Amino acid sequence: MPVRSAWLINRTETESGQSRSDTRLSPTGTMAPTGALTTASGIIPGAKDGLYIMDALYVYGDTVGMTANVAPGRAVIQGPAAAGAYPVVLTDYTQVTFDDGDANNPRIDLVVLRVYDAQYDPVTGRTEAVLEILKGAPKADPEPPQVPEGALGLARVTVPAGASVGTGGLDWSTAVYDLRHPSVAVGGILPESWNRDVKGGYPGQYRDNAALLQRWDSTRWVSYPKQVGGVAPQGALATGEYTGQYRDEGGRLQRWDGTVWRPIVPASGWAANTDGGYCKATGWVEVITDTAAPGISTSFTTPVSGAVLVSLGYYGGNAVDGTYCRMSVNIRQGSTLVVGADEIRAATVSGRGHSSVSTMFRVTGLKPHTVYNAVGAYLSSATSNNAWIDNRYVRVDPVL
Repeated sequence: MPVRSAWLINRTETESGQSRSDTRLSPTGTMAPTGALTTASGIIPGAKDGLYIMDALYVYGDTVGMTANVAPGRAVIQGPAAAGAYPVVLTDYTQVTFDDGDANNPRIDLVVLRVYDAQYDPVTGRTEAVLEILKGAPKADPEPPQVPEGALGLARVTVPAGASVGTGGLDWSTAVYDLRHPSVAVGGILPESWNRDVKGGYPGQYRDNAALLQRWDSTRWVSYPKQVGGVAPQGALATGEYTGQYRDEGGRLQRWDGTVWRPIVPASGWAANTDGGYCKATGWVEVITDTAAPGISTSFTTPVSGAVLVSLGYYGGNAVDGTYCRMSVNIRQGSTLVVGADEIRAATVSGRGHSSVSTMFRVTGLKPHTVYNAVGAYLSSATSNNAWIDNRYVRVDPVL
C-alpha cells in the first residue's frame, strides 16, 4: 500500500524505513496546534488550478461493486500526546473494499488513514501507516465507529442490508459522507470545511467559512463583516462583534448594544378603529360600550432618547347639553402604569353635536430601547351622558 510516513521508522533500523522521498513528500513543520505539544489532525488543502479546497484523500466510487477509491494526498495525524504528530502521504490512487452487507440491517463503516507505532502501542506490535476500513455494527438505526487515536477519518460509508457485488454493490452517489477537514501551518487561515464544529487551537486563529473571515476568541468562532467598522450585510451576523456595530436587517438599520440588536430608528406605534361606541363612566376606562372593538392599544419601542410623541384623536359627541367626553392614553411597561390618562393629555368634545378632535403631547424619561404599550382611555362628564366615540386612533412616534 503506497502509504508512507516520515519520522516513523528510521532507515538505519529497517530497510523499509524513511527514505529521502518520504521526507520530501510528507508535510513537515509546525502545523495548527491544539495544545502545547499536540497538533490538529487534518488534510493538507490544495487542488489543481485551485478549483477546490482540497483534492487530497477523497473517497469515491466510480464502478459498480463494493470497492472505493482513495485519492492521493498529504495529511497530519496526531497520535498519543507523547508521540507527537505524524506527517503522512498517500502517493497513489488506492482501492479499499467493503465487506458485504448484513442480511437484515444496514451498517456504517469508517474509512480512516491510520498510523500504528509499536513504541507507543506495543499491544498491536505494528509500526506502519495504512488505509483502513473500520466496520460498523449492523443495526436498524446504525452509528459509525469512533475514530481511534492516531487516525484521521476520511469518510463514512453506508452499507445497506444485503449489499454485495451480486446485488449491484453500493450506490456511490449517496453512500459516502465526506469527513475530511483541512489543517494548515500555524498562523495560517484554515480553509472552509464541511466540519464546522472543529474548535480553534488558540485565540486569534483565523478560518474562512466560505462567506466571512472568522476568528477564534477562545470559546467560539466570531465572524467579521466584510469591512470592520462598516454596516454588516443582511444575514452576515447573528450576534454583534463589538458594541456600536451596525447591520442591515431587512432594510432597517440596527445597532449592537453589547447584548442585543436595537433598531436605530424605532417604528411608530399605531392603533385605530372606525366602529363607534359610547362611554358613560366618569373615571378613565379603557373600553367603550356597543362596539366590536371595545379598546385599542399599540406597542412601541423607545429610542435611545427615551422620548416619544403621542398623538390621539376621535370623532365624538354628547347626548346631553352641558356635558363633554374625553379620550387620552395610559402608557404601561408590562403591567406597570408609567403615564396615566389625564385631562391635560386628552382630546375633548363639549356639548351636543359631533366634531373631530385630536391632541399631541411629548412623553420623556422612558427607558431607552424598551417596549411599552399605549392604550386608549375614555370618560364622560356624567353617567347620564352617552358620550359617543368613533373613528379612534393612537399613534406613538420616536423622538431621536
